[in-house]
Amino acid sequence: MGFAILNGKIIDRSEAKVDVEDRGYQFGDGVYEVIRVYNGKMFTAAEHLERFVKSSDSIGISLPYKTEELSALLEELIEKNNLELGIIYMQLTRGVSPRNHAFPIAKVAPALTAYTKEFERPVESMKTGVKTILTEDIRWLRCDIKSLNLLGNLLAKQKAAEAGCFEAILHRDENVTEGSSSNIYIVKNGVVITHESNNLILKGITKDVILELCLANNIPVEERTFTLEELASAEEVFLSSTTSEVMPIVGIDNKKVIEGQPGPVTKTLQKLFQQEIENQCGKLN
Repeated sequence: MGFAILNGKIIDRSEAKVDVEDRGYQFGDGVYEVIRVYNGKMFTAAEHLERFVKSSDSIGISLPYKTEELSALLEELIEKNNLELGIIYMQLTRGVSPRNHAFPIAKVAPALTAYTKEFERPVESMKTGVKTILTEDIRWLRCDIKSLNLLGNLLAKQKAAEAGCFEAILHRDENVTEGSSSNIYIVKNGVVITHESNNLILKGITKDVILELCLANNIPVEERTFTLEELASAEEVFLSSTTSEVMPIVGIDNKKVIEGQPGPVTKTLQKLFQQEIENQCGKLN
C-alpha cells in the first residue's frame, strides 16, 4: 500500500488512521488539495499549497506547518512511494473533539493526512474530447473554499456518470458556473471566456496556468459570467482540472458541440499546457 503522511510523519499507509470523532469525518470540517506529479515532480506545487492555506484560513484552521516544510514532506512522500506519474491527495481537518456543531472550546490539534496515487494522463480523451450534461448548481455560496463538503459536486458527477458522460456542467439559473470537478470555458470569435474567480467557483490552479498561457500567447480572454445560451452557441467548449489538464468538450446533453471534434484554440492550449508541464517537470513520454 505504500506510505502516507499522518500529522507530520510518514508512516505505512495501513497504519494511517483517524479517530471516529475527527470533525472532517463527522462534519466535513476541513479542506483538501490534489497536486499533480509528473516525472516524480510536483506541478504548480507552490500555487496549490497557497490555495490550501487560503482555504484552511477561510474556515479558521491554522496549518501547523510552514508551506516550505509541507512541500519538503510531500517530496519525501513521493520519493518513498516511488511515484513517477500520479497525484498527491492531502487534507486538513479541525481535528478530534466530542461531537458538537460549534467549534471546540478547548484547543484541538488539526489533523493532516496525505497519500499518493498513480494516475495516468487522459491522453486519448484529450484527443477525442468528452461528453457532458447540464445540471442545476445546488452547492453552497462559498465554492471558492476547497472544502471537504462535496455532496453537491458528487450528486452532479453521479448524474453525469449515469448518463454515460465525463462531467456535469453546473448552472445557477441561466448562468454557467463550472463543472462538478472542473472549470468550464467557451470560445466565441476566438475569445476564451470563463467564469470570473469569485465565491461561486473554485479558482482552479490549472485555470490560472491557462489564463497566463493565453496572455503570453496573444489569445484573448474574458473572465466573466456566460449564459446557457452562449454555451449552446459556442465555437468550442473545454474544461480544465488538475487531473484532466485541458480537456475538449464535444457533446452537451446529447448534442454535439459544433462538429463534435476538439477545436483549434483548445488544441493550441493543450500544446502550450504540455510545454508548461515540461518546463516545470521535464519531458513527458
